[in-house]
Parts: sequence; C-alpha cells; structure tokens
Amino acid sequence: MIYPTRANWLAAQKKHVLLFGMSGLGKTYVSNMLRDSGWFHYSIDYRIGTRYMGEYIADNFKREAMKIPLLRELLLQDAVELRSNISFDNLAPLSTYLGKPGSPMKGGLPFADYMVRQNQHRRAETQALLDSEYFIRRSAEIYGIGDFVCDTGGSICEVVDPDDPNDPILTALSSKMLMVWIEGSDAHTEELVRRFDRAPKPMYYQPEFLERKWVEYRVERGLREEEVNPDDFVRWTYAQALAHRQPRYDAMARNWGITVKAEDVALVRDKKDFTSLIAQAMPA
Repeated sequence: MIYPTRANWLAAQKKHVLLFGMSGLGKTYVSNMLRDSGWFHYSIDYRIGTRYMGEYIADNFKREAMKIPLLRELLLQDAVELRSNISFDNLAPLSTYLGKPGSPMKGGLPFADYMVRQNQHRRAETQALLDSEYFIRRSAEIYGIGDFVCDTGGSICEVVDPDDPNDPILTALSSKMLMVWIEGSDAHTEELVRRFDRAPKPMYYQPEFLERKWVEYRVERGLREEEVNPDDFVRWTYAQALAHRQPRYDAMARNWGITVKAEDVALVRDKKDFTSLIAQAMPA
C-alpha cells in the first residue's frame, strides 16, 4: 500500500484514495463530501459515460429519434443536436444505453446486441480506471489540488483479478492510491435488492457470469430469448450478482487495500472524520 501504516497515512501531505464496493453504500456520498472539502473527485462512471461511451450514447439517442418523422427531418438537416446530460449524480444516459436483454416488445435488446454493449463498457471501465493516474497529475498541476478520491463503479471487481499479484489494473491503481473497500452487511444487501426490485436498472456483469445466467434463467422458465421479460431477468440476476461480487471485493481488500464498514462511512461528516476512519482501518 502507498501508506503502509497509520502514521504514514496521517502524516501524508497528499492523500490519494480509491473507494470501491457495491453501489449504494456511500462511495459517491463520501466523494461529494470530500470534494466540498477541497479534494479532487474523479468519478469512474462519469468518465465512462462522457469520454469513452458518450458517442455510443448519443448515437443511440439519434437512432431512436430517426424513427420519428419530425426529428428525422431535423437531424438530417443538422437543425437539432442530441447529447446526453450525464452528471456525477445522474448516470441515467449510461444505464439506458447499456439496456437489458429480452423481448423487444418490452424494451429489451437481443442478447447479442446486449453483449456488444457490455463489452464496450468493459473496455471503457478498464481505460477509465487506468486514467486515474493522469487525473491525479491533472488535479495537482492545473488546479493545485493534492488530495484525490477516485469514486469507482460497483463493477470494478468484474474487470480485475484480485488474486493475481500482477493484475495490471490493480497494480497501477494501488501504486497511486489507497484501495478502500466499503463493506456492506447482510442488511445492506437485502435493502439493495429491495431497491433494485422497485426500480431495476442495467448493470455491467462479467461475460462468463452473464452468459451462464442467461441460459439458466431461460431453461428454468422454458423461454425463448425473445420471450424474456427484461426487467424480470435483471431482477433475477441482481441478487446473484451481489453474491458473485462479494468474495471478489473481499479479495481486493485483502490483497490490495483495507476495509471500512458501510455503517461507519454513513457517520462521516467531514474530511477529518474520513481521515480518522481510514486511520482506524490501517495497520499500526
């Protein structure tokens, strides 16, 4: 770790931290709080949706708009512009583009098209994570900000091998930032599942996991691909995805960083609280 001990962390003039864990446990909450306290906030999902998938997202808007005669005519004349208004707190354009597999009549994508978009996301996430070093330099050189927090998406564990000591992404990230897992409890997991059930949204999954679940779901229900209800499939998959991710997060923390509890993160109110919380989790 770049801060081997508690004393190293507390004495560091520039603190560089990467937060990872399930979505909904406080990564963005803490990152926003630190940004308001003078830290540089680098959002992986925002970088994905703007730098690496912004054109895919805009083209998808145009594809849908071309189905409407009035908008088609205006687009062909370059009379209107369609773009995403993605933000740190609203990633809906990215989620909408990723989509869900299943019946086109119910808003689903053919599974092959869905996997193309999943693979686009994987490449984008990999590059966005590796861009962290550039943004650490950028924050210092342009803005004079030394403290840096990297706010990762929940799918970081899907694009790395936490048990490989030579994993290129984790090697690069851990050489520049302290890796911090925000660990949720069983109660947190149950609440995330309930929240997802109320409003299912697209997610990125490891290809092998997703392909296996796509077959299992259809065999279990005796459905053809075009008969799958997209929302039902992602609901069915979500809880299993959390279980699939948990040991991967644990290995990331065990091999590459430290762990803090989500309930403790919820009590953090300022950068002093955050610094103390991290210090408590560090080796003496």
